Amino acid sequence: QSATHHTRSLAIPISVALKSSISPLQLASLQILTAKMAPPSYKDLGSCARDLFNKGYHFGLMSLNLKTKTQNGVEFTSGGSATHETGKVSASLQSKYQVKEYGLTFVEKWNTDNVWATEITMQDYLVKGLKLGFDSSFAPQTSKKTGSISSAFTNDCCAVDCNVDLLNGAPMVLASTVIGYNGWLAGCQAKFDAQNTKVVMNNIALGYSAKDFTFHTNVNDGQQFGSSVYQKVKPDLETGIQLSWKMGSNDTTFGIACKYQLDSDASVRAKINNNSQIGLGYQQKLRDGVTLTLSTMIDGKNFNQGGHKIGLSLELSA
Repeated sequence: QSATHHTRSLAIPISVALKSSISPLQLASLQILTAKMAPPSYKDLGSCARDLFNKGYHFGLMSLNLKTKTQNGVEFTSGGSATHETGKVSASLQSKYQVKEYGLTFVEKWNTDNVWATEITMQDYLVKGLKLGFDSSFAPQTSKKTGSISSAFTNDCCAVDCNVDLLNGAPMVLASTVIGYNGWLAGCQAKFDAQNTKVVMNNIALGYSAKDFTFHTNVNDGQQFGSSVYQKVKPDLETGIQLSWKMGSNDTTFGIACKYQLDSDASVRAKINNNSQIGLGYQQKLRDGVTLTLSTMIDGKNFNQGGHKIGLSLELSA
């Protein structure tokens, strides 16, 4: 018993000595190497910065969204919106049901344009990290139909997906791959016209992702260039930058956005671009299941001439 106690007492000084011999930079590098994270899909590259520019703003709209869940696990989502300029009112209804033992998810959608859509997915059932899906839609008024099958596979070092459009004219194959290594991300995306046997789209991307910082740059068809930077400066402050430029044109778009969390129930957002368009947003959780969002877009170039937009969104969940 005394020998065991002596061995345990030596373990603490040894671990302390090991930690003290590693510099903070080496310790941070060790944490990055040991913490493996699956890379995102190609469409999700740079999403942290995009969300700062897109989420929480409803310019020119008044919207109401309701989410509820039944006792047997069926989720219902309904929403409606009205456009200030045209007065057009649109609505949608969605139901979602999961069969967890088989990794199945069934989603049905309907909107006021009288378009019905169905999504069926199976995830992590056949192979861990594999997701299979089937999407279809039908518009009775125009008899327009769409249908596609998809597959995606993700592990610690890569994310691969493929989507085949079956009913919209000639079969089109959209495929992408993202490879990750120590925080660095490299991806490519291509669309192939099976009928004419030619590539109709070719995109590449490169980026870096850490816990509180992401960088992303992309080239689309060798003509359009874009990049974005996201940084979580503090636990309650997020900032983002977006830049895009098209070859053969002098038009360059540039924007800065930020989000500040006032407390656990309230946050403010702001963004501005090189066209002097200023976006402001405020989100408040009124109570459990009730969230109100107010937003406005100010045209800085024509401040006295009007043209500004406001938006309001109310989200209810039960």
